[in-house]
Amino acid sequence: MSLRTWSFRTRYLAGFVVCVGLMAFALYAQYVMHLDPCPLCIFQRVAVCFMGLFFLIGGLRAPRRMGGRVAYASLVGLGGLWGVATAGRHLWLQSLPSDQVPACGPGLGYLFDAFPFMKMLKLAFTGSGECAKVEPILGVPMPGWTLLWFVVLIVWAFLAVRRSVR
Repeated sequence: MSLRTWSFRTRYLAGFVVCVGLMAFALYAQYVMHLDPCPLCIFQRVAVCFMGLFFLIGGLRAPRRMGGRVAYASLVGLGGLWGVATAGRHLWLQSLPSDQVPACGPGLGYLFDAFPFMKMLKLAFTGSGECAKVEPILGVPMPGWTLLWFVVLIVWAFLAVRRSVR
């Protein structure tokens, strides 16, 4: 079966499966490889889940009209852009020299409990020492892989709108 003949539904459900695979690997890395996620990693996971949710809903509903398809692609793209921004910030923190890395801060759970939402976001995006730790997989840091997948999934979502058969 050629990719060109896939329907919108099939393309979006495939996007959902990719998001599930990404989350499965994130959980594998956390619980089997013992790589505890930093706050920025958790935000990237939220972005993947957000994209997966709208891939799933879009795939199950499979709107016939272009407007509905564009709405789902836009929601997937919104989650993807959040992920791109988070992964980009994470990569930037990892590229800092060791003397410029911010000090380790409190965990995300404490930030949620102790601060208002916007203050918590600001503190989490400021980064901390654990966000600057580089754990390469196949020679590429994990935020580099997630950045790549965010871009691929955004493009996939919009190509499905444009090239899907009726």
